[in-house]
Amino acid sequence: MNTANLSRYVLLAAIAAVGFMLLVEFNQFKNEQQRNTILANNVTAEAPAATAVPVALPQPAAATVITPGDVPQFKNDESATAAFTPASSVVRVTSDVLDLSIDLQGGDIIRATLPQYLARLDTPDQPFVLLEKTPTLTYVAQSGLVGPQGTDTATARPLFSAAASTYTLGDTDEQLHVDLVFEQAPGVTLTKRFTLARGSYQIRMSYLINNQSNQLWQAALYGQLKRDSSADPSAAGGGSLGVQPFLGIASTTDEDRFYKEAFKKLPDDPFATRKNDGWIAVIQHYFLSAWIPEKGVAVDYSAFQSNAFNYARFTMPLIAVQPGSEGIINASLYLGPKDQYSLETIAENLDLSVDYGWLWWIAQPLFWVLTFLYGIFGNWGFAIIGLTVLVKALFFPLSAASYRSMANMRRVQPKLVELKERYGDDKQKMSQAMMELYRKEKINPLGGCLPILIQMPVFIALYWVLLESVELRHAPFIGYIHDLSAMDPYFIMPLIMGASMFFQQKLNPPPPDPMQAKIMQWMPVVFTVFFLWFPAGLVLYWVVNNLLSITQQWVITRNIERAAAGA
Repeated sequence: MNTANLSRYVLLAAIAAVGFMLLVEFNQFKNEQQRNTILANNVTAEAPAATAVPVALPQPAAATVITPGDVPQFKNDESATAAFTPASSVVRVTSDVLDLSIDLQGGDIIRATLPQYLARLDTPDQPFVLLEKTPTLTYVAQSGLVGPQGTDTATARPLFSAAASTYTLGDTDEQLHVDLVFEQAPGVTLTKRFTLARGSYQIRMSYLINNQSNQLWQAALYGQLKRDSSADPSAAGGGSLGVQPFLGIASTTDEDRFYKEAFKKLPDDPFATRKNDGWIAVIQHYFLSAWIPEKGVAVDYSAFQSNAFNYARFTMPLIAVQPGSEGIINASLYLGPKDQYSLETIAENLDLSVDYGWLWWIAQPLFWVLTFLYGIFGNWGFAIIGLTVLVKALFFPLSAASYRSMANMRRVQPKLVELKERYGDDKQKMSQAMMELYRKEKINPLGGCLPILIQMPVFIALYWVLLESVELRHAPFIGYIHDLSAMDPYFIMPLIMGASMFFQQKLNPPPPDPMQAKIMQWMPVVFTVFFLWFPAGLVLYWVVNNLLSITQQWVITRNIERAAAGA
């Protein structure tokens, strides 16, 4: 296959790939718009409860068994708590970064909003909702006790009492304690305590057991995240190259530092492991919820689907509290953004939930540099520009080689036209003459392609950095760009990108093959349409990169043409 045919096939393959991804992107955008319309027309209300199905979990020494159910139970449990019928009430708990609603029936967190993050920029009075229980989304954090003296069964949840209906972290307070109390039996009092700290998305959940009875008290703590399979509400916004951000469960195992599995795979492939110092989470675009049990204990982790709900669960071993004594069981719950520098301080490998894919080894340094530049400029848009300049400087030698090759191709363009006129339709002789000309002029016709291909992994890695980094969510640039993670609302930057691509194309020699020439003429148009749905931050990177490339290519081309004219 000669060089001209090879170039033609490469270009055709690239156009086909771009067209396919553009079609996927358009369908995704249309579906998202339809979903937002449905959400806007729905009235918030309590979602119907799922039918409870008994589940048997083993004694702590046994292997984990994944079976359907809303509450885990131990085998041969003979102390099921009687069902509570009073209507449940809700306690509201607010700190500077969290606004929680806790159902006294079970002590579950049924709503969690993040005041520091908006649901949408055009609704500044509506914070982002992470956990909720509505007709369109069920996503709650549950916890309780199972086992011999457990309070939770498949048919019953304890009804706690609280001293107040609202709790607020004071302006001068560093911590807020919320105690839910349950009188389990004569002489046995259980206190479920939630502790919130200023500036922290990590909630400490503790069970304080006061056993003043004359019997041994035993139970095991469990915690789980219960979510349906509805779409990720935080994924709306910028384009995603036809790739949806991941939505599913994640954990860490002894074999895999970061294990993840989409909800749709759980019915056929439930997850189960036992690990010390682990965690289990539900992750979505920009945000996550994660249970982190007490360290130093072998804990069973599982994830499965039951009754149209997905469960991410941990179950700790039994704890025994002697008669006349007290005990405590601890775990933590993280509800907040995927801030990798904060997550790495909470639990090992939890920061890997900021998933940059297989190019993480490129993306991670890019994010570090981007964060460093943000500390200098105080604006993520200018940080992206600075990063673009640094990446361009890093690849300067490769780019220079590419542009020299293109400039030389442009220089011999008249000779190629002459060869075409001489050999006409004799493609074999034309190809042989072209290769001889390239050899004589010391030109590599593919020299302009290889450096660009080498830079593509950096572009893809940066794409994932901009897509995954919550720091860029709703981050403004200048003027009308109020969110670098969303598409340009007026399509100005994509049009500038297309114009710069068209101008840069004029600096390149026209392909000798007519089909290639037509394809190249349409490339700026195709890429402009494609980039309409890209995050504005990524389009900004591409625009700046194009402008720097045009400057570099123009200088190199001019120097080569001057040298040729003076020869």
